[in-house]
Amino acid sequence: MPPHCDTMDGPVVKAAKMALEKGNVNLILPWIPKKAEAELKKAFERTLRARKLGKEAAELSDYWFFETAVRLHREGEGAPYTGLKPAGLDWGPVVPRADKAIEKGNPKEVIEFLLHTVEEELQERFKHAMAKKKYDINDVDAAREYVQAMLGFVLYLHHLYTFVKGGEVHGEEGMGEHKH
Repeated sequence: MPPHCDTMDGPVVKAAKMALEKGNVNLILPWIPKKAEAELKKAFERTLRARKLGKEAAELSDYWFFETAVRLHREGEGAPYTGLKPAGLDWGPVVPRADKAIEKGNPKEVIEFLLHTVEEELQERFKHAMAKKKYDINDVDAAREYVQAMLGFVLYLHHLYTFVKGGEVHGEEGMGEHKH
């Protein structure tokens, strides 16, 4: 399900709400690429003015500001903006654990969870390949099943290793713009 940056209870909207509550655009700017700062600042000022026009105007302008912030954030990631998603979506098992690790300052639980998950997946793929390994050399269909199972194990490991060792995630290379 992730990314969760485009949900109403995700970190971008939370930062946008806090910026509006405090009247401080700097609380949302870290989520936006530098090249989009001017656009967001303009939207922020327009939203603050519109909020003074009544409850309905405030609700509408706040939502527009959230959409603008998320759109600019997603553009910074090189990802399409597909609208704001509702709060309460299932972000899967990793995102809440990662958020909790950051909050507590301790990654132990999420690391253990991921290691256990990877180990289970690797064991399952390995068992599957081994179960298909003993086949009659003249049974081409069985041989193909083995090849698929063996490649499923080997390529899964290769892709996992490649991602772990060099997979750029959310703009980490140079810590510049965002990427998912």
